Amino acid sequence: MNTFVPFWFRRNVWLPSVLSAVLLGGLYRFIFVVDFNSNHSDSAALVMSIAFLAGVPFAMGYLSVYLSLRATPPENVRWTRWLFLPWVSVLIGLLACVALKWEGTICLLFAAPEMMITSLLGGVGARLFWGKFKRRAPGAASAFALPLLLLAVESHIPLPYQTRTVETQILIHAPASTVWKNIKSVRAIDSTELPDSWVNRAGFPKPVAATLSHEGVGGVRQAGFTGGLVFTETVNRWDEQQDLRFSIHANTDSIPPSTLDEHATIGGAFFDVLDGEYRLEPRADGILLHLTSRERLSTHFNPYAGLWTDAVMRAIQNQILVVVRSRCQAEAEATR
Repeated sequence: MNTFVPFWFRRNVWLPSVLSAVLLGGLYRFIFVVDFNSNHSDSAALVMSIAFLAGVPFAMGYLSVYLSLRATPPENVRWTRWLFLPWVSVLIGLLACVALKWEGTICLLFAAPEMMITSLLGGVGARLFWGKFKRRAPGAASAFALPLLLLAVESHIPLPYQTRTVETQILIHAPASTVWKNIKSVRAIDSTELPDSWVNRAGFPKPVAATLSHEGVGGVRQAGFTGGLVFTETVNRWDEQQDLRFSIHANTDSIPPSTLDEHATIGGAFFDVLDGEYRLEPRADGILLHLTSRERLSTHFNPYAGLWTDAVMRAIQNQILVVVRSRCQAEAEATR
């Protein structure tokens, strides 16, 4: 004899299942982020954890499928009927973060692929447990407890320190003297000079200018970006028309909260830019200009985070190189 299931649940079982998973995610967003002790770095650390970025979407995926299976008559249980539930739950949660302005666009872009994958794994886990244990499968309480258990373990593991290097290059049809003049300092950049880039559409500041206090080792460059983001760059190698190297310090305390949220702050607990280098390589048809940066990455998911930080740094460096090339080649053409 089949268990009676109301018509509304048979036709709309996905809706309460998804909403319950979204509620679970929202509850953990509140628990992990609300700063009861006014310590913003602690709340940021909780969000930038495997427990939150992987454990919570896994639990959301598990709960959405588990509740769906409980409300579905046995004869109607099909693998294809629940596959979309974890992704719908995560997508609604991410859209809610955008609507409520809880996270910046670049953070959501970073988190979305990983959260979609882990939520699907949670859904698969629920279906496998249900296939073996039916109603004796771990339920809502287990889904809620999982991120807390992960956090209890993760909190005892120190953050790693990894340095990553990003190198970009561009060929410039101009003499070395012209290229050198345009890299040692960079006059104000008009918005029309900058090529379109996904990092700017995602909310990352655009380069504005770079001033130099004096030439030679010890000179200080102030590299400014929109939104009040400024890097202090101290020259530690000055080989005229060959090599310019500098250490980089992000003025984190002066960055307005509206520029970068606390999870993506440069110079914070998770990411920092350490140094940079311009190197001029003479070619028969001009100068091959290399721009290299070295960054520090400190998360428990560095392999995944590194894909994004490398992509962001590469996009920014390519923008700067395009501006330098345009200016150098325009100057070279004007002197002919």
